[in-house]
Amino acid sequence: MSFDSEILLAPMEGLADPLMREVLTSIGGYDWGICEFVRVTQSVLPRRTFLRTCPELSQGSRTLAGTPMRVQLLGSDPQFMAANARRLVALQPAGIDLNFGCPAPTVFRHRGGSALLDEPQLLHAIASAVRAEIPAGVPFTAKMRLGIRDTHKAIDCAQALAAAGIDALIVHGRTKEDGYRPPARWAEIGKVAAALKIPVIANGEVWCLEDWRQIRQESACAAVMLGRGALANPFLARQIRAGEAHDAPAVWRALQPFLARYWQGVRQRVLPEHAGGRLKQWLMLLRRQMLAAENLYAQLRPLKTAEAIDAQLIAQGILPADFAAHFSLESPSFPYAN
Repeated sequence: MSFDSEILLAPMEGLADPLMREVLTSIGGYDWGICEFVRVTQSVLPRRTFLRTCPELSQGSRTLAGTPMRVQLLGSDPQFMAANARRLVALQPAGIDLNFGCPAPTVFRHRGGSALLDEPQLLHAIASAVRAEIPAGVPFTAKMRLGIRDTHKAIDCAQALAAAGIDALIVHGRTKEDGYRPPARWAEIGKVAAALKIPVIANGEVWCLEDWRQIRQESACAAVMLGRGALANPFLARQIRAGEAHDAPAVWRALQPFLARYWQGVRQRVLPEHAGGRLKQWLMLLRRQMLAAENLYAQLRPLKTAEAIDAQLIAQGILPADFAAHFSLESPSFPYAN
């Protein structure tokens, strides 16, 4: 089939960290993605903060698979958002995005993310200040939800951001109070898109090929950003490009080397007592679509140590039998281990 739509990887705080981004983009299908947000308060952040959140900056702002990764800023002060954008530009990011969508209670209480969606004038001030620091040729986007409690100001917010000079707008089809409860309001994204002259990228509740087709139809947006659906089916972007879904057992078989790769990276980066939680978190999403993931999650759930999980993954054939002999925390073989 001919393909005329960009597929993008969403920023997912606490889910799509550098290890996960590396795995998902190595499976493939993404045009570009956005890293987890960098929180801006009343200071100009040091270079190391940007590199810690987006280590891809040290390799041309791309994952090892070659997928461009943009950096997202979250904050409410135009002056400090602009100053941090200036610092970030020096690191040559693949693009800069502004977060006006995060619904997390802590972020909301501190007037970040979706908390600003009742203030279109402030959105305009922030985006205008950042726009002044971004040179031509560096993509500049923003990501927003439809509102806080309702969608009454969605178009006002979107138009304020467009007037400030963003190149494209990503719209998650829920309000802050919707959280992540289905359904996403794809038709409401379409109303925002119809009111703008810049491209709008649709986001929210895309779990399968048919969802992708439907969100494009209802929103009239060509480009779609995948979020949790990308973790539940890591081959989803490839299936969309091929126009063909695959059955869950086939996806599970193809996924196993990537599960092993991810676990090895977690073992090298995360303290052993916390490592298991990372894998279990991913399996909780994978089990939405794969019975084998449900079974593995049930086996790993009671295990408390990384070594016990190693043994179970070896027993399942996901890790090689000699994993322990070759695994070394001192000699990491996975990018971003530290």
